[in-house]
Order: sequence, then C-alpha cells, then structure tokens
Amino acid sequence: MTRMKSTLDTNSDDFRANDAAYRAKNAELHELRLQQRIGGPQKARDRHIKKGKMLPRERVERLVDPGTPFLELGELAGLDKYDGVPPGAGIITGIGMIEGRHCMIIANDATVKGGTYFGMTCKKHVRAQKIAWNNRLPVVTLVDSGGAFLPEQANIFPDEGQFGSIFHQQVGMSGDGVPQIAVVMGPCTAGGAYIPALCDEVVIVRGQGFMYLGGPELTFAATGEKVDAENLGGGKMHSSVSGVTDHLAEDDAHALAITREIVSHLGELPKTRKTPATPTPPAYPTDEIHGIVSRDIKVPTDNREVLARLLDDSEFHEFKPLFGDTLMTGWGRIHGHEVGILANTGVLFVEAALKATHFISLCVQREIPLLFLADVNGFMVGREVEQAGIAKAGAKMITAMSSARVPKFTVITGGSYGAGYLAMLGRPFQPDAMFAWPSGRSAIMGPDQAASVLAQVRVQINAREGTEWTPEEEEAFKAPIRKEYEDFQGAYNYASNLWIDSVIEPGETRDVMALMLDVASRRPKVETKFGVFRF
Repeated sequence: MTRMKSTLDTNSDDFRANDAAYRAKNAELHELRLQQRIGGPQKARDRHIKKGKMLPRERVERLVDPGTPFLELGELAGLDKYDGVPPGAGIITGIGMIEGRHCMIIANDATVKGGTYFGMTCKKHVRAQKIAWNNRLPVVTLVDSGGAFLPEQANIFPDEGQFGSIFHQQVGMSGDGVPQIAVVMGPCTAGGAYIPALCDEVVIVRGQGFMYLGGPELTFAATGEKVDAENLGGGKMHSSVSGVTDHLAEDDAHALAITREIVSHLGELPKTRKTPATPTPPAYPTDEIHGIVSRDIKVPTDNREVLARLLDDSEFHEFKPLFGDTLMTGWGRIHGHEVGILANTGVLFVEAALKATHFISLCVQREIPLLFLADVNGFMVGREVEQAGIAKAGAKMITAMSSARVPKFTVITGGSYGAGYLAMLGRPFQPDAMFAWPSGRSAIMGPDQAASVLAQVRVQINAREGTEWTPEEEEAFKAPIRKEYEDFQGAYNYASNLWIDSVIEPGETRDVMALMLDVASRRPKVETKFGVFRF
C-alpha cells in the first residue's frame, strides 16, 4: 500500500485556531461523561454503599479483565430528557473483555431513580442486546432495578423497542446460541423478573438480590398473604426451593467471581475469519486531527489529512482516485484489521455515487468490512446532474450500501445532511455501530438552508395574498428556524436520542474501531443479496 503524504503545517495560525476550538469541544465531552460516570446523587450513592453494595461502575470494573478496555455505548442517552437523571438513562452498557472473551455488559444503576426504566433506558438496553446478537457476544446483565418508571408507561410498555422487546430479543438470542448470564444484585420485580429467568444461568446475592413477580406489598394486596421479601423471592429460596437461580453468592465480589467463572466455561473462543496484520501506529500524530477539522462549518475539512492520522502506518490503497473525487474510497488497516473506507471530500456527484457502488461490491466480494466517514452536505442538485441521472446513481449507491452484509460502521466527523446522511450509512440503514465526533452534526438540511427554503415558501404565500414583508420581518422569521435546526443537528442531541451509539474524540477513533472490527471479525459470515440496480 502507499503511505499517504501530509502537507499539514502545524505551525500555521489556522491549525492552532482549529486545535484550540476542538480541544474545547473535547473538554465539553469529558464533562458530560463525568456527569454520567458519577451516577445518581451523593445520598443515593451513600445509601447504596451502606447496604454493602459496590457502586454500579465498580461492579463493571471488577467484572472485566484487568487492564482491558471497556467500550461504553449510549453513555449520553437521555441527556437533558429527565429531571434529576444524569446522562446514561440509569443503565450502563458496553463491550468488555471477561476471561479473554468479548462480552456485552448491561448494568442497572440503582443510584439513579432506583435503577428504574425510562423509555430511553429500554431503548438503550434493546440496542445493546441487538449489537450483542449481531456479533454473537455473550450478554452479562447486572440486575439491580426497581422496574418500570411508571409515569413513562407510554414509552415503556406498549410498543416494540420498549421493555417487552428485551424479553423477545432474549428468546431470539437464546435460539441462536448466544450465551446470557444474569447477576441479581438487587431488586428484580414484576416483569423485570423475566430478564434473569430467560437467561442461561443466574447468579443471585444472598440477602441483597430479590426476584418476584409481585413484591410483599402487592402479594398482600392481591391475596391477603403476609410474607417477607426473603421467603418470597430471596436468594436462598430461589437457589434451594424454586430453582429459578443457579448460583448463590455471599456478596457482590463473590457474585462477580462466579460470573467470571461461568464465562470461562462458555467453550472455545471464536476465531477471526481473517488473520489481522501486525498493528502499526499512523505515520502522523493522531491528535493533529484537532487542528485539521475546520472550526468554521462553512470551510471544508481536508479529510485526506484526517485519514492519514487514522490508518496503520498511514497506508491507503486508494480506489479510482481520479474518478468521482468528491468521495475517497480505498483500503487500509486499523490495528491490523483490513477495512474499506468511504470518506467524503465534497458533495456527492453521479461519478462519486457510481464509484461508491463499485467499491462496496468489491468489499462484499472480498469480505472486507466497511467504514463510512461522513462529512457531506448531500447530493449535488441542479438541471445538469438531474439530466445525468443523479437519482439513479444515488439509488445504486444506496442499494449497494444497504444490501451489503459485511460489517458496516459509520463515524460522523462533520456535517451529514439530507440524502447524503442516508447514503453514507445513516442510522436507518442499521450500521453495526455508529459514532460521531463532537464536531458531528446531521439534519435534513443545514440551518441556513432550512431557513431560506421555508422563507421562500412564505414569500410565495405572501405573493398569493398580495402582501410583502420587510427584511427585518424576514430575518425574524428565519432566526427561530435556524435555532431549531442548530439545536437538532448536534452530536449530543443524536447521542441523547440514541440515534448514534456514542460521541467519541477523534483520537479515540482508532481504538474504538479496532475493538469493533475485532468483534465483527469473529461472527459468522452472512451472504449478501443485492437489490435491483437501476441502469
């Protein structure tokens, strides 16, 4: 492969200004992460510890192999959506290594509203299961939850993708042989009791973990029977009488040790379908990306320079470099894993869409994962491109992208708008994982364009009604539209709604993608069946 050559001037005023602006963005990201990782209020954390429990994040740290990474997913889910609830929606999800095996870990945070489920908590749990199912990752669920947050009934109970889908996916994963382990470390009530009951093996902590469809109060109200929590659904009873649980632990540490032992007996580790090359760092410092990403959204970022700081040894075998040059396509490696990359360098023209279609088909043929680095205003518009068949070419690209059954990932690095967002593996096309940098943003169109389009519509209405407006009135009309689109398009809004899996720093991209590529390389191959290509 050819090593990419950088012409970046790190001493320029522009580089320094970009770098300072991006480091401020990173600082904002870390502040939000800190809010999430602290968990609930101090009183709730103290009460949790007083009961002899480990804090939820400490449980996760104790569960994973020492010194190995934990890739947290959905860490900003629910940001600013619920009063008194920090980012994360009261649940921790992510991929960690247990006994040398990648596992999906799902842990209730009982310091946040008692670990109860909001609508976004359900969505985050279901998303974590989906990633685990696609990649055949064992699922370890650390249960400590008061069940549903009742005022959220409409977002929890009736629809798919909500609480009931957790059970549905558990059954589906079980049928596909995906191991599932539950560790009951606190209350597990009502419908929530089915989460451990549907798992392969269940560990419960004596005097701390409780499972029942109806607690002591509900049992008395329904039947008149008086019974304490331990006899109704405690660890001793379930492990020796009902048989609902399989392992009785004395405390959190013991429960986690048992869980690690269970994982160690899950059989032979799945092997990668392709042998990765020896990893090498990029030829240029990764943190230089901060000075490359334009601080002015109206000034394009040189994504060729960005790519040179993400790939092993900055080597990139470019495909069709002289054709459709508003889209870079080619092959490189990230921590030794081969990957096919599509990265925007401008709006999508007919030629770029056709090149993407050809490139994706090659990656499918060769079983190479795809990584889309999205930074695009959309497809080109106008009479000339319409007559050249831009809709037909775009449909080819979308068909190839949507049909491909190799592992597929998206990172929104800059703007990602309209049909360009969709064609660059937007969330509706179910990427295996989707991330955004703090500079990432996405919407049907940009704020200025949206304000201009809606203003033109208003002008046409005024003309029909025989009225006009002043420049001041037009600006007063446009300003709130711009504000609405600016608020919508940000990476944190997308993270809050779980339209992406996480916001990550540019410097974290290599490690995040290395983990995801390694996980995906161990799952069974799925045959691709392309849809009809319009010619």
